[in-house]
Amino acid sequence: MAEKPGGTEITELAALKALAQPRRQQILQHLTLHGPATSAILARALELNTGATSYHLRELARYGFVEDAAAEELGGRRARWWRAVPGDRRFPPRSRQSPEVRLVMDELNRHAYAADLALFERLQRDSREPVGELGEWADAFPYSRGSIRLTLPELHAFFEEFIALMNRYKRPDADIPPGARTVHTRLLAFPAPLPSPANDDAAGNKDAADNRRETDAS
Repeated sequence: MAEKPGGTEITELAALKALAQPRRQQILQHLTLHGPATSAILARALELNTGATSYHLRELARYGFVEDAAAEELGGRRARWWRAVPGDRRFPPRSRQSPEVRLVMDELNRHAYAADLALFERLQRDSREPVGELGEWADAFPYSRGSIRLTLPELHAFFEEFIALMNRYKRPDADIPPGARTVHTRLLAFPAPLPSPANDDAAGNKDAADNRRETDAS
């Protein structure tokens, strides 16, 4: 991994492959959401055997994605606990990705987006039940869909401002107030397709309308 201002860029192909493995993504999500766990806890949660979770944890640890947490006594045995390593991790932009790296990144994103959508849909279903795991957090689904006109440098600045906003709300465990819980946040931004020449006027009118109504929020 190469240290860069504003984050750590993951450039090593082996590290990207380790992160792209679907089970390892599930392990990282579980550790991020629920905190430190042993391989046995993860095996029960993800319906794997402890040998498999131990192997995946070692591979994640090799590239700095997880690390040892404090050991605890369980049933007279000393268990190895793991935690996700926090950090601002970045991936190489597509213009600097080799064909092999691009394939790995596409696979990583495909699994990550699918997992995010599945979790979002499950929690939304739960929020419709009279009594569910969300409780008072059933209203915790703010979202925004919109479009803005930016240059590429402005888009990069927009992204860094989003990361800075996230970091404003990060704090040590000792400072987290009662009632707080982990909230997943995702930013997905992409350029609109270029209009065909025959539709320039219509597309321009539509873009103007979109910019007047930039954001739908809930």
